[in-house]
Amino acid sequence: MVSLLLVLCFLPLAGCSLPRIVILEDPLSPEEHLNLGVAYEQKGEWESAINEYKAASKKLPMAYTYLGNVYFQKTEFQVAEEYYRKAIKKDPENADAYNNLAWLYLTKKEQLEEAEQLALKAIELNPSKRDVYQDTLDQIRAVRICPPK
Repeated sequence: MVSLLLVLCFLPLAGCSLPRIVILEDPLSPEEHLNLGVAYEQKGEWESAINEYKAASKKLPMAYTYLGNVYFQKTEFQVAEEYYRKAIKKDPENADAYNNLAWLYLTKKEQLEEAEQLALKAIELNPSKRDVYQDTLDQIRAVRICPPK
């Protein structure tokens, strides 16, 4: 009797469906996040750029270099260094990360021997951008030869 009563109570609900849980996926690809980050960065919207680069970094290790660049522009050199190092760790073939870390050390006038090695590594990894990386190397060597007083 009790089971019949339960069936009769829940029978009207049989046609109803339970609410579904929908997990939304990010509609943007990592490349689109990267491009959006670049657009924000060009407008000086640092926090928005950082958010987009962080979203891109989940799948694109090169995004760590972009994060380093934003923090460099914000003169948050310690954070920039961390992101450049992370970029190198995640993608040891990323010549720009080596060059940008070298440039950071040049800017700070610190660790110039390491900066020189980083610039040389960038040239080795990507000879097609030799001119850019050579400029970094030349400036490092100039400071090492004639350090500022």
